[in-house]
Amino acid sequence: MRVEIWSDIACPWCYVGKARFEKALAAFPHRDEVEVVHRSFELDPGRPKGDVQPVITMLTRKYGMSQAQAQAGEDNLGAQAAAEGLDYRTRDRDHGNTFDMHRLLHFAKEHGRQDALIQILYRANFAEERSVFTEGDERLVELAVEAGLDAGQVRKVLADPDAYADEVRADEREAAELGANGVPFFVLDRTYGVSGAQPAEVFTQALTQAWGERSPLKLVTQGDQGDGTACGPDGCAVPQQG
Repeated sequence: MRVEIWSDIACPWCYVGKARFEKALAAFPHRDEVEVVHRSFELDPGRPKGDVQPVITMLTRKYGMSQAQAQAGEDNLGAQAAAEGLDYRTRDRDHGNTFDMHRLLHFAKEHGRQDALIQILYRANFAEERSVFTEGDERLVELAVEAGLDAGQVRKVLADPDAYADEVRADEREAAELGANGVPFFVLDRTYGVSGAQPAEVFTQALTQAWGERSPLKLVTQGDQGDGTACGPDGCAVPQQG
C-alpha cells in the first residue's frame, strides 16, 4: 500500500501530523508493506526567495490577526508538538520560500533519503535557532549531507533552478486535482484521503480500512477455457493437439 503525504516545510501542522501518522504506522500490523512518499505543496509559492520575515509578522499580515493572537497560536502549536515528543521554538522563528527544499526532497527521493531529509528540514525549521532561510544554500547542503546525500551533488541541484522544478510543480497540480487546498494531506492508495494533523487514532482507522479494502487481482478468461498458456518455474505449457 502507498501513502502519499502532501506537505510543506513551513507548515507546523505538517510537522505535527507526520509524527502522529508515524505513531499509527509504527503500530500497524502491515507497516513493512506500506510505502510512504512525500509530495510537494508550497504554502507561500509567490514569496520571493530572498523575502524572509519573522513568523509572527507573517501571521499578522497574512491573516489579519494581532501579535498577541499570533503568539498564542504559536504557543498552542508548541504544546501540540511537545505532546508528540517534538521540539518546537515558539519564539523568533522566521518564514520564507521553500521551493529549493522541495526540489531537494525530490532529489533525495531518487537516493532513498527523502524521509530522512524531510525530518531533518522540519527539525531545523521548527526546533533549531539557525535559520533554514537566511544562511544561503550552504545551510541546505549541510542538512542534506546530514540526511546522507552527497554535498557536491546537492550543490549542483541548488545551483540549477530548473532541477526538479517540474516535479515540484507536478505535485502541486496533482494536489489541486485531488482537492487538497491545505496541508498536511494524506492519500492512501489513491482511495482514501485524510486532511490535517489528525489524531493517531484517525490514521490507524484509515490505514486499517484502506488495507482491508484493497481489491484482489481479477483474472479475465475466455468462457470456460481457464488460464491461457504461459511460462512458469516448471517450464512452458505446450498446447496438445486434439
